[in-house]
Amino acid sequence: MNAPAGLGPEAGGPVAGGPAGPGAPAPPKHTRRGKARKPLRGVPHRRRMPPSEWESWEDERLLELRLCDLDLRIGGTFVEPLVRQALAELAERGLSFRPHFWLSDEWFTPDGVPGAAIPFYLAHPRLARLEQSQMLEVEGGTPEWCLRILRHEVGHAIENAYRLKRLKRRIQHFGRSSQRYPEDYAPRPYSKSYVTHLGYGYAQSHPDEDFAETFAVWLTPGSDWAERYKGWKALRKLSYMDELMRGLAGQSPKVRMRREIEPLRALRRTLREHYDARRATYGVGEPELYDRDLRRLFSTAPEHARNPSAARFVSRMRREARRLVRRWAGVYQYTIDQVLGKMIVRCRALNLRLAGPEEHVRQEFLVLLAVRVVNDLHSGRQRLAL
Repeated sequence: MNAPAGLGPEAGGPVAGGPAGPGAPAPPKHTRRGKARKPLRGVPHRRRMPPSEWESWEDERLLELRLCDLDLRIGGTFVEPLVRQALAELAERGLSFRPHFWLSDEWFTPDGVPGAAIPFYLAHPRLARLEQSQMLEVEGGTPEWCLRILRHEVGHAIENAYRLKRLKRRIQHFGRSSQRYPEDYAPRPYSKSYVTHLGYGYAQSHPDEDFAETFAVWLTPGSDWAERYKGWKALRKLSYMDELMRGLAGQSPKVRMRREIEPLRALRRTLREHYDARRATYGVGEPELYDRDLRRLFSTAPEHARNPSAARFVSRMRREARRLVRRWAGVYQYTIDQVLGKMIVRCRALNLRLAGPEEHVRQEFLVLLAVRVVNDLHSGRQRLAL
């Protein structure tokens, strides 16, 4: 089967949906949007394995496969109709630009390339399940979530296609694209200078991300951005984006190449190495930072010595807490889970016990966890990785 127009040459079956995502997805913190990626050369040809050969494997066996061993393509998968929808939204705005897409290890748009990479796990439900088990969620695993990210990536791609980064007014509104990309960032949660699209302050991480987030809000059908952002400084950016895109309507892109950077077929690391590296990105700080909060909620008093241990209590509600705080705070589940793991370790080390009714403590702990995560981000003690 030939790859549909706009889609890369990579193959696989349909994704039967991903785990339910929240209404306001967390920012894709592991991506490197806008950072230059160089094409990989010298990868020897080797037969790739179709899904029929590995879709029934257990995780441990599957993790030994290299990324380049996976015979996948976008056509016929969960993500294909969503790509088509994003392209249709461009057409509805009168824009003739049509970015190309290919499969890689994560979401990203390389510098200068008028196209974007889509993570491999969206090309097959077995890989989506592996992503869930390794990272506790599937980024872009629901139609709404995937479309949000696609619109963001199209924002990067259109900026490359029309060479917009050096425009004087673009720089005035968003800053210089040449500003160095940070490894992480600490967003200001209540800033009205930036739109909110993908999640927790992602537009604040870099001028290029600010542009892409603003474009995505502008492109989203029915977003009613003029009313939603009334009174915000971000409205000036949206108004400029509207003017800029109207000026590009009907114009052919200046950059037409369909180059693919780090396509899946060129990535030689194993799935295990891939996930080890990703998990290492989302670690948290010293666990002793949580001691004071935990001592306030739990107890070491002799009269509570026969009560259930705090470590066991938190372990029992770990999945629920991760899901609820993720929905409320918009922070990647793996990061929340790392915080929970550190708290469990400290509860055990301090020999903490429940000091009140379980339902009351449950509610108090959820509030503690959510406030702790958000406050750490706000103060910069915990930073979102790019």
